[in-house]
Amino acid sequence: MAGIDLQGMGVALITPFKEDESVDYEALNRMIEHLMDNGADYIVALGTTAETPSLSDDEKREITRIIVEKVGRRVPIVLGVGGNCTRNVVSQIENIDLKGIDAILSVVPYYNKPSQEGIYQHFKTIAKASPLPVVLYNVPGRTGTNMSATTTLRLANEFDNITAIKEASGIFSQIDDIIKHKQADFQVISGDDGITFPLIALGAVGVISVIGNAFPKEFSRMVRLALHGDYSSARVIHSRFAELFELLFVDGNPAGVKSMLNVMGFIDNKLRLPLVPTRITTFEKIREVLHKLNIKVK
Repeated sequence: MAGIDLQGMGVALITPFKEDESVDYEALNRMIEHLMDNGADYIVALGTTAETPSLSDDEKREITRIIVEKVGRRVPIVLGVGGNCTRNVVSQIENIDLKGIDAILSVVPYYNKPSQEGIYQHFKTIAKASPLPVVLYNVPGRTGTNMSATTTLRLANEFDNITAIKEASGIFSQIDDIIKHKQADFQVISGDDGITFPLIALGAVGVISVIGNAFPKEFSRMVRLALHGDYSSARVIHSRFAELFELLFVDGNPAGVKSMLNVMGFIDNKLRLPLVPTRITTFEKIREVLHKLNIKVK
């Protein structure tokens, strides 16, 4: 199976909501065009940042349809297809419309806390079921279980369609181990905006970004500069956004980036329970930092 090139900045697209908590499809269209016009290399649909667990199946289908239609093959689309029941994930793969989708992103099973062998068997089953390339997603801060470098490399070496990993463990030694021992065509992608710059220096191919929703032009430029070895220029942009990286997650994701987008006039500052907007102190701090960065705010 042919792989997929995920070098550069992918954006983990948010789901905008109206004040009544319905999906704001008009704002979604605007967000997609904003990303397309400002350097996003690919779009990740229905990931963690999209508040996917709180979306209905009908909403997921409509959001996917809009993204595929709006992107129009201009960049690749990666679709989140994961869960903690292997059979259900396989059923999703077999039954959802994958037309216009270039790869699937599948997270380490959460809550169950499987062993490394259980994680391996889970992704082995998914790889065998998927007609598309599979991007592994390791985010132990959310799942409760870390996928080790040994398990990642085992999967990457044994299955041709497991072509990349979004690594959000924050464990530099683990990510470095994967990069050092992986095959040449297996791609390691940062899952954390704040450490993307040093991970690219280690050999990562880019990032699946949250802050890219708000600053696709600036952050994609930082990624490209780093990938081309211009670390000095990339470091300047990284440092410029360092304070915002912290504010993204102080009250949880995507509350931080939705506050930024609201301050910038893109969306209503609305999330679905159990998620809630940032505290007012965080919101005002975001406004203050954006003003300091000369970003236009409403």
